[in-house]
Amino acid sequence: MEIDVVLPCLDEEAALPWVLGRMPDGYRPIVVDNGSTDGSARVAAELGALVVSEPRRGFGAACHAGLLAATGEVVCFMDADASLDPGQLPRVTGPVASGRADLVLGRRVAGPGAAWPLHARLGNAFLGWRLARRTGTRLRDIGPMRACRRADLVALGLTDRRFGYPLEMVLRAAERGWRITETGVDYLPRSGRSKVTGTVRGTLRAVGDMRRVLSGPGGTG
Repeated sequence: MEIDVVLPCLDEEAALPWVLGRMPDGYRPIVVDNGSTDGSARVAAELGALVVSEPRRGFGAACHAGLLAATGEVVCFMDADASLDPGQLPRVTGPVASGRADLVLGRRVAGPGAAWPLHARLGNAFLGWRLARRTGTRLRDIGPMRACRRADLVALGLTDRRFGYPLEMVLRAAERGWRITETGVDYLPRSGRSKVTGTVRGTLRAVGDMRRVLSGPGGTG
């Protein structure tokens, strides 16, 4: 089974060698350069990744550009900052490949030195509560590592191009009756400072985007 791994990337030159070097056999990395000012695109290409340029800034814009560039039967998403180990991707792809689940999310389990501030944890818990309230789907983490079948995801017609993209994916999948589950993955000390959870402002911006998704058609405001 062909498996593509979409890696949204903004100035991750230092992290990419470790991330791409840990990619399992049979998993094709697609690094989506979202306006990096360092050598991220060059490093990714030198290490054998397919590099896609997405000049429109936004986490969702980068993710969707990678999705459209993917050709594998299964597509994965994960951060490119070394906070997640690509070697654990089979944990999320396994249930999808075997037909036991339609969407699998990696539930982050923080290890020593992992930077997961309290404000980010609280924001994540709030979104999980809102998701359960609206759809009945209960998840402990709206995490960035995930896997599903590519054609099915394209058919969902996701529209958010900011930080609401990961939540919209889960929300639309739940509304379509997908079997959604999660499995534990290690959350590691990342390379550099997070563009989102590293600051209260970044977390609030991400939570705001996701609240907007939840408050869309059929939402509760």
